[in-house]
Amino acid sequence: MTEDVFVQLVNVSKSFDREEAVLKNLNLEIRKGQFLTLLGPSGCGKTTTLRLIAGFETPNSGDIIIDKENVTQKSPHQRCVNTVFQNYALFPHMNVFDNIAFGLKMKKVAKKEIENRVFEMLKMVQLEGYEGRMPSQLSGGQMQRVAIARAVINNPKVLLLDEPLGALDLKLRKQMQLELKHLQRKLGITFIFVTHDQEEALTMSDSIVVMNNGVVEQIGTPEELYEKPRTKFVADFLGETNILEGEVVKIKDTEVLLNLEQEEDIIRIPNMNYGFGDRFTVSVRPERIKIKAELEEGDVWLQCRIKERIYSGFVIKTIAVTKKGKEIIINEPIEQKSNFGRNDDVFVTWKPQHSIVIKA
Repeated sequence: MTEDVFVQLVNVSKSFDREEAVLKNLNLEIRKGQFLTLLGPSGCGKTTTLRLIAGFETPNSGDIIIDKENVTQKSPHQRCVNTVFQNYALFPHMNVFDNIAFGLKMKKVAKKEIENRVFEMLKMVQLEGYEGRMPSQLSGGQMQRVAIARAVINNPKVLLLDEPLGALDLKLRKQMQLELKHLQRKLGITFIFVTHDQEEALTMSDSIVVMNNGVVEQIGTPEELYEKPRTKFVADFLGETNILEGEVVKIKDTEVLLNLEQEEDIIRIPNMNYGFGDRFTVSVRPERIKIKAELEEGDVWLQCRIKERIYSGFVIKTIAVTKKGKEIIINEPIEQKSNFGRNDDVFVTWKPQHSIVIKA
């Protein structure tokens, strides 16, 4: 374990009753002060991982280490972590002040110190003047900030957040994403955040752990995962993309020709010492694709017919179809949109460097 690793999971496995393992030999290192997101579809094991770190579940095997201390067998109150849940879990009979102060009162902290620290928290989450309100008098965003203040006031070494923005409307959710990231930077606390929302993960995280069926598919920065996915699952799950499958049918010096599965089309990809018959997945992001009437030298291309053009605010989303019925999605910025219409025959093109090539 390197010096700046603050939370470590070592060969952690977890199953419930006799069911298939929810987590399978999970190894994970989280740095001090990092905003790390566990991302994946329902049932992938991300919430179970969070509950194991919190102490609400015990692994069948493996170790959980926080700040160089093995806490695997310790109960939640013996770990310097706090959890913020999706439903906020505020005490409905207590006002904002008492909700935030609850943990300090349990620790029998002096009354004056409690008052000072609560008002410091209220200022931090921009809820000054709300200390006398009841949870029923607060908006969703305000309740979420009270829940965070209540968790942070106890000075946890790690703050765990289990889809805390899931119940908010879209506008407030985006606002709270930025506020939460700003708060994490201000506090310098390690945040471990669980979500199934790819855009949310990309917006907020220093590092993202993409999980699938109890294992880690890939760990990296948002940019690394989006631009250089290592598996088909990561490419397809993180953001919108076009997935093409095929095998090498011809090899040149700097490129190979890839015959697309069930297609008459052949596309080019860079030659990285591939062999004849090697199978590939090629991922191409919709914003990287152009629609053209004529080809330009160097383009990778497919011949298509436009099926639909959809206005989506800041982009025009086009669905084009190849001869064999494969749909290709293209996102064009409004100011750069082409003038093609439904049923037009076109070339959809992209530059070779925008092919994300994943060997099967």
